[in-house]
Amino acid sequence: MTLRAISKPSPGARSSVNPQPLRVRAHRVLLCAVLLLAAPIALPVRAADLMVAAAASLTNAFTEMGKAFEKATPGTRVLFTFAASGQLLQQISRGAPVHVFASADLETMDRAETAKLIRRSSRVNFAANQLLVILPGDSTLDVSSLSDLAKPQVQKIALGTPESVPAGRYAKGALEKAGLWSQLTPKFIFTQNVRQSLDYVSRGEVDAGFVYATDAAISPVKVRKAFEVPTEGPILYPIAAVVGFGNEDRAVDFIAFVRSDAGQAILAKYGFLKP
Repeated sequence: MTLRAISKPSPGARSSVNPQPLRVRAHRVLLCAVLLLAAPIALPVRAADLMVAAAASLTNAFTEMGKAFEKATPGTRVLFTFAASGQLLQQISRGAPVHVFASADLETMDRAETAKLIRRSSRVNFAANQLLVILPGDSTLDVSSLSDLAKPQVQKIALGTPESVPAGRYAKGALEKAGLWSQLTPKFIFTQNVRQSLDYVSRGEVDAGFVYATDAAISPVKVRKAFEVPTEGPILYPIAAVVGFGNEDRAVDFIAFVRSDAGQAILAKYGFLKP
């Protein structure tokens, strides 16, 4: 193979390539790139998707509820976000695309209504619950009342952060009424939601924890009920359609399904009481 030498232009020689078209092409490429970046990006969200934000204690019941609703409403896909009620409200207030909000307490839903985040006419109570103190399944502690939590053998107590977790707020109210809140505060391990409290107890990482009766029923072997906590009022679960993101009619349909005989049977299966 013969290699040909490539001649280099002399320093004084002019290039035979016109630089003007190169600059024009460069500007065109840059313009195309800007237009592509400015163009809206299509997201894989279908019009029939129903976004439901629900309290963590509803995880199991609403997961089944969603499947049943999808079966009864062909073409609809129900997507869930489960967390502490206060955290969900904060997300909704910041613009999270949610169509249905189900809270574990009336206070959080009251705040949503005051902020005009929900359709007032759609709001309804759909379930009730009980607050318990539970112990690890293999615990030998003798705990049968709130005052027993002050025993030195009880060193760590899981409790949802009262500012955002309704179960924690109910517990704080009961402990304040009993005059035990300040005394027990050093023992508290605050959690992000009631399911985290359940996990801490079931793994034996704490000596006791405040959870709902429905949560305790999920792990009957790993935890055991110590006693029911007396609350000032009933623990009610409200649900409502969220405004501003469309699909409000479908949201109302989901709420109606939750209240139907089929929906109430699912809730009862997981230990929820009628409101």
